Amino acid sequence: MKLTNKIIDDIIAEVAGEDVLPIAKALKNKKNISEFTIAKELKEEVNIVRNKLYRLYNANLVSFIRKKDKIKGWYIYYWTFNNKRLEPLAMELKKKRLEKLGERIKRERENHFFMCENSCVRVDFEQATGFEFKCPECGELMQQEDNAQKIKEIENEIEELEKEVKE
Repeated sequence: MKLTNKIIDDIIAEVAGEDVLPIAKALKNKKNISEFTIAKELKEEVNIVRNKLYRLYNANLVSFIRKKDKIKGWYIYYWTFNNKRLEPLAMELKKKRLEKLGERIKRERENHFFMCENSCVRVDFEQATGFEFKCPECGELMQQEDNAQKIKEIENEIEELEKEVKE
């Protein structure tokens, strides 16, 4: 699988949050960078940077070594981005997405959904009966939705993801 910068950014954002992207970029192709250096470079407080680094660490996207400062007596952490983890992580995310799509297509096939003309909300039959087939947002009469196109789109996405996972 070819990982473009956009795909890498999407992976990082999904597992650790979009706000950590500047840190990941600051660490890219560098080794053992002090959290203080990162904080200074990004003009952020070290505690905030540390929190973001821990989120990356929890996804195994960074590793660290710690050394004791001989003068102050406290530990300083030096961080390295783990590029080798990106591809397996991308695969894990695709498999999770496949699982969710499987659940969603099952729900789409097994239920009847209702919407008003304004498309305020989409509810299943049970919820629609609870609202007496009147939209809870605008009060318009709700009609049964033809979800064949939605099912087809989900099937296509599943097919595409399955191909990617097999490669």
